[in-house]
Amino acid sequence: MPHRNLLFLFENFSRFARDVAVVETRGYRREKLTYAELCARARLWSQALGARGIAPGDRVLLWGTNSAEWLACFWGILLRGSVVVPMDRAASPDFVRRATKDAGVKLIVRDLELPEFPGAPPSLAIDDRKDVSRAPGAKTQDNPGDRSTRSTIAQILYTSGTTAEPRGVVLTHGNFLANLEPLERGIEEYRKYERWFHPLRFLTLVPLTHVFGQFMALFVPPLLGAAIVFEPSTNPAEIVRSVKRERATALVAVPRMLDLLKAGLEREWESPGTSRWLAPRLERSGAKSFLRRAWMFRRIHRRFGWKFWAFISGGAALATETESFFRRMGYAVVQGYGMTETASLISLNHPFRSTEGTVGQILPGLESKLGGDGEILVRGESVAAGYWKSGVLLPSGEGGWLATGDLGEVDAQGNLRFRGRKKNVIVTPAGLNIYPEDLEKALDRQPGVRDSVVIPFERGGNAGPCAVLLMQEDSSESATRTVIERANSSLAEYQRIERWLAWPELDFPRTSTGKPRLPLIAARAAEILDGGQTSGLREAKPRPWDALLTRFGQTAPSSGSLEKTLSLSSLDRVELMSALEEAFHVELSETAFAQARTVADVERLLEQPSSRRAEYIYPRWAQWEPVRWLRLAVYYALAWPATEILGHPRIVGRENLGGIRGPLLVISNHITRRADIGLILVALPRRFRHRLATAMGGETVENMRRPPRDWFFAKRWGYQLGYWLVTAIFNVFPLPQFSGFRESFRFAGESVDRGYSVLVFPEGVVNNSEDGRMAPFQSGIGLLAENLRIPIVPMRLDGVWQMKRERRRLAHFGEITVRIGAPVSFTPGTPPEEIARRLEAMVTSL
Repeated sequence: MPHRNLLFLFENFSRFARDVAVVETRGYRREKLTYAELCARARLWSQALGARGIAPGDRVLLWGTNSAEWLACFWGILLRGSVVVPMDRAASPDFVRRATKDAGVKLIVRDLELPEFPGAPPSLAIDDRKDVSRAPGAKTQDNPGDRSTRSTIAQILYTSGTTAEPRGVVLTHGNFLANLEPLERGIEEYRKYERWFHPLRFLTLVPLTHVFGQFMALFVPPLLGAAIVFEPSTNPAEIVRSVKRERATALVAVPRMLDLLKAGLEREWESPGTSRWLAPRLERSGAKSFLRRAWMFRRIHRRFGWKFWAFISGGAALATETESFFRRMGYAVVQGYGMTETASLISLNHPFRSTEGTVGQILPGLESKLGGDGEILVRGESVAAGYWKSGVLLPSGEGGWLATGDLGEVDAQGNLRFRGRKKNVIVTPAGLNIYPEDLEKALDRQPGVRDSVVIPFERGGNAGPCAVLLMQEDSSESATRTVIERANSSLAEYQRIERWLAWPELDFPRTSTGKPRLPLIAARAAEILDGGQTSGLREAKPRPWDALLTRFGQTAPSSGSLEKTLSLSSLDRVELMSALEEAFHVELSETAFAQARTVADVERLLEQPSSRRAEYIYPRWAQWEPVRWLRLAVYYALAWPATEILGHPRIVGRENLGGIRGPLLVISNHITRRADIGLILVALPRRFRHRLATAMGGETVENMRRPPRDWFFAKRWGYQLGYWLVTAIFNVFPLPQFSGFRESFRFAGESVDRGYSVLVFPEGVVNNSEDGRMAPFQSGIGLLAENLRIPIVPMRLDGVWQMKRERRRLAHFGEITVRIGAPVSFTPGTPPEEIARRLEAMVTSL
């Protein structure tokens, strides 16, 4: 098939046209794109590039985060017959500039917030489709990329993002096809079973600028008609939540993320009352069948969702302990070995017939052998054509053999076992080889160790292993010494660690796929050790969360002033907690965090993290279609006539909603719980009235759902009945004033995705002022508005306060007026506090 190229996958875009291709999170919303829509966007990008003079063979830099538009742009570049130059979003502008010059880039397509630099080629905004739709020139269906062959360059991947000189790996269409075609043939055997699980969904945590991320998000899904789900969070609890919400089939991740996910699950089930549940079952499950293991751990399977069955790991070697952990729970663990120079894959294990601790067998069509020192050598069509250097293609190996720089061994069944990087091997004075990966495994098993790296430390012309420890909490000399002693007891004498230090920062410097940057760590470790410091370093440095506190306007306290009171608004607390969770990869209790008053309180929460779900119940059942129809019947039979008879409101400004069809964020002043929702429902057009979710004070809703037990039973039952009635009839959900905001905001986003408008009273409390003047809007409304990204409709209720003051239930004719303002929206990036103040001014001025 000499003329086949990667665009053969577009045949499947038509085959699966109606199936979802991409799901991504934007703020609190989920956006979905079908294969037909993705194909249309890709063709739009191809036309836009052609209109800007991009011809076959021209290089286009693609610089941004994982998104549906990134995928569309990638395919658009290939349709144009051009060459993609993917660039990690975290790459420094200087590195981007040098890579741009080296590759001879003609156009840059970048995320809107990424910087431009002097002398750069022209650019387009990847996340602003107006730039694309405004492209000049006639639209045409001609795709020069259709004429690409296996030898046509598809992309140039730059493999360094630090101060090193850029080195572009040149990958052709044939390089990728050599890995895809065996997989395509292997899938046919299982395609008859796939229909029972269709549609498959892969949730990915790997950047698309990484070749493994591309393989699993760009090329494999179209073979199966699968959807790819982009998850922006690295919080283990958030990942589990997304897997279940999206009904994901598999999770695509680098080993570090799976290690963190394992630690998060262990932390959750080690909370009081559960520590004796997890460990014994893991011990007993090893010899059980796949289905029996899944049943033993059904509580965890329920957390992930019953469609989820596999972890797909790549980009680095997966720890044997992590692989065993998930296998024993009844999950398949698919692990591959490869590198950028081999278009992602060299070997791949079978999800159901694999040997633990190996990376599978060499892919068909690829030759491999071990060098005299155990280095893995490979040869075949998937091996890169070479390296790009200032327009010159340099060879990637001698005689077609690519030296991977990795050490390995092959077992009797032909499975490849990864031993480590050749350049990282430490040779002792006795001539014995120490593999740092073996020592790191021993260190990572020790309690209190979050991560570790082992680097060579030269002394007197000889080298020995030096352990750099990333401790969970206690980084004192005694704690680190205990870790080293325990690890050494499991190592051979020549492997034992004599030098070590506790890393003083929050985390190791890492690549975009989570690998520690060993040169930077080694340089910093040498600087510390040469200064005579070997332990207790974190205590001599600022605490890991000091920078976060400073970011939120708090003075970083010294170790002796941890009782300093935090001065944070409710919104700042939410954002600080989210930042801490992302930094420490834990989920904190919002209730406990809301009660934290000092830095010491925050420290205690971080030292004893536990994964706790929100305490409030979010009634998704109230939005089921049968319940919605029942709600409308009850509303028009009872609530609507009562509102018209008792309030007979006058509606002003309904014409402002004439041209709006989609969901809205409705905001209003709040006078009374009994009347406000009914008046707003009457004022809204039917298309919004019939699909409206209303935020109600979380503390009030919870008090109705679970009234105090010391109340008289009849009163308790009355409150509980009221909870079910108000939830069913008015579709309310809790929006707490003190904790639980994030889960409420997520629920609001889900409601909007289901086509519901959302009603929020931004004052947060019922108006009990002496003169009826509105209370200041809570800044949380700004955060919600910014992340929902839907039109905001300001409304104001006039006349209700007078009725409330006089304790009347029947309004005078013309007394109550409901005013509806024109829908507004805000520029992305507008501060939430500013949005809240402007919305307050709009409601006041109606």
